[in-house]
Amino acid sequence: MGCVSALDVPLKKQLGAATAKVMAEHLDLHTVGDLLHHYPRRYAERGELTTLADLPLDEHVTVVARVADARVLTFNGAKGRGQRLEVTITDGSGRLQLVFFGKGVHKPHKELLPGTRAMFAGKVSVFNRKTQLAHPAYELLRGEDGGTAVDSWAGALIPIYPATTKLESWKIAKAVDAVLPAAADAADPLPPALREGRGLTGLPDALRKIHRPRTKADVAEARDRLKWDEAFVLQVALARRRFADTQLPATPRRQVPGGLLDAFDAKLPFTLTEGQEKVSKEIFDDLATEHPMHRLLQGEVGSGKTMVALRAMLAVVDAGGQAAMLAPTEVLAQQHHRSITEMMGELAEGGMLGGADRATKVVLLTGSMGAAARRQALLDLVTGEAGIVIGTHALIEDKVRFHDLGLVVVDEQHRFGVEQRDALRGKGKQPPHLLVMTATPIPRTVAMTVFGDLETSVLDQLPAGRSPIATHVVPAADKPHFLARAWERVREEVENGHQAYVVCPRIGDEEDDKRKAKDDAEKRPPLAVLEVADQLARGPLAGLRVEVLHGRMAPDDKDAVMRRFAAGDADVLVATTVIEVGVNVPNATAMVIMDADRFGVSQLHQLRGRVGRGSAPGLCLLVTEMPEASPARQRLAAVASTLDGFELSRIDLEQRREGDVLGQAQSGVRSSLRMLAVIDDEEVIAAAREEAVAVVAADPGLEHLPELRTALDALLDKEREQYLEKG
Repeated sequence: MGCVSALDVPLKKQLGAATAKVMAEHLDLHTVGDLLHHYPRRYAERGELTTLADLPLDEHVTVVARVADARVLTFNGAKGRGQRLEVTITDGSGRLQLVFFGKGVHKPHKELLPGTRAMFAGKVSVFNRKTQLAHPAYELLRGEDGGTAVDSWAGALIPIYPATTKLESWKIAKAVDAVLPAAADAADPLPPALREGRGLTGLPDALRKIHRPRTKADVAEARDRLKWDEAFVLQVALARRRFADTQLPATPRRQVPGGLLDAFDAKLPFTLTEGQEKVSKEIFDDLATEHPMHRLLQGEVGSGKTMVALRAMLAVVDAGGQAAMLAPTEVLAQQHHRSITEMMGELAEGGMLGGADRATKVVLLTGSMGAAARRQALLDLVTGEAGIVIGTHALIEDKVRFHDLGLVVVDEQHRFGVEQRDALRGKGKQPPHLLVMTATPIPRTVAMTVFGDLETSVLDQLPAGRSPIATHVVPAADKPHFLARAWERVREEVENGHQAYVVCPRIGDEEDDKRKAKDDAEKRPPLAVLEVADQLARGPLAGLRVEVLHGRMAPDDKDAVMRRFAAGDADVLVATTVIEVGVNVPNATAMVIMDADRFGVSQLHQLRGRVGRGSAPGLCLLVTEMPEASPARQRLAAVASTLDGFELSRIDLEQRREGDVLGQAQSGVRSSLRMLAVIDDEEVIAAAREEAVAVVAADPGLEHLPELRTALDALLDKEREQYLEKG
């Protein structure tokens, strides 16, 4: 077999069609190489039992434990007398009940005798307030047992693999045994000099030690090596992209004195923060070069990113180009259009009566616009009459033509598919400059891993005049009077001339209800906008002007509600997370988030950023029914304890692990990070980046590193290659 081909062999040739089918469908594993890179999640030691005390509910788990007792109960069911086997297992930290019903009772009754040790796998559920596994699969842990060699784990450490109900951990372990000899043919992607310089073991050795370690030192050595593979290959991919970008031509857009930008700055009623000045300079320097800018602008909620983006757009218009801002929702596109035309005043009225001499046109383009307004907007773009266009993905359609597109600003990057950004960038005569904005602060390591091909600018100070936001957790189940007090606080804010938001996790219309009924057969469904708004208007907020806003309303209705709320014609807006980004109503000072435990940390931080935008202090109340000791409550306490978005995004990542770090949701590709933990492995990522930059500078085509090229091709299968290409 060639040096690559052993790992490319389809699993069905090695394991048989039935097992291979389950692996493909449930674990997305197709080749020998895929299976060798499906690493154990943890290891159980023969002499030491895993903890039953803190099993996660609703998750598929594998535990090693000893049978404490077993008893068969007879009960009268709908079909006559039935039997139930209840087995209690223990590991010293806690006890867990296993239940088997009907015909499934006989075999475990004979095998699971008190004192027997075994591995058990199943989904954790709660019945009669007790944690249990119903009908778990199990594998007895003892020496040779007749025909079945259970002792295939000869070492002291038993690998526990990420498994599914269809394929238990020990079956995966047996499959790994069958393909492990192929590890000897694994082509090593790390250049020999790097491997030796960093004291890393070879790849075949690392694969053997991660799957069949004899000692904990074996596991540590294998992990160190496999983390490097992931970090280095990814950083090489990003370094090659950065290198390729520096080879592309772009039209420089240098600042023009006495233009729109100077006129705009002169009429600003406030001075820019130091951070805004610094970041603007970085952007202007990039715009002046002959290669396309690729910059990520991240900033705290309310740090003034839109102002920085607008000044960049004005500089491009001064230099004879056009700028397009892509927003993820119509509500946000309309909001940006409104706030930008207000900030620019007569400078946004090019060609109109009362417009300034140097003015340009700022047009809006969304899918729901009327035909006449749309035709006019398209005409203004193709003639160059409009220097700035703000729109949703309607901007990407083929009909949209620009006179000379010089800058693309993408707001809330994570909401857009790569294809959408790429389509817009393809509308320039030469590649336009690109500014990507995100209001979800990203820890440095994540930025290096996910946006390693973008230069990063950070806005971390708030403009003068922004007020602090007090955040409190409201434990509605333990202390119902706290919730009553929350509604009193909302009334007090309104009586003082302010407004409030109430946020709910779902809408509550029929379509929504059907979906939730499936999801939440046992749990209470999440609170809904339509129901909560109705209860508040008739109950604790009776007499106040309560309006609703959600994503399934017609665009014109949504805009009308937002306009009324912004104008102060509504007191309380009960909404879904459509208000999460960009909505700016300085008079709104209070927010109550219902079922706050159903939202992620970063999302709560985003939502909270909608209040305290004026001179009055903001108040955010996180309502939850979760018990005090639960992880959900700890999450909410973290949000209440700090306003630092970077700190919160770290907490968020530590809790979710890397999950979707590479943007797999956008590329539809399984995560390539199996060993690397982006938050914990900061040093590895930084070192891998340095090494990758040096390798690419010396050999951009990787001509002398065929194994690295092969690994890169595997990481960047066609879909992910396009994902990175389109960045």
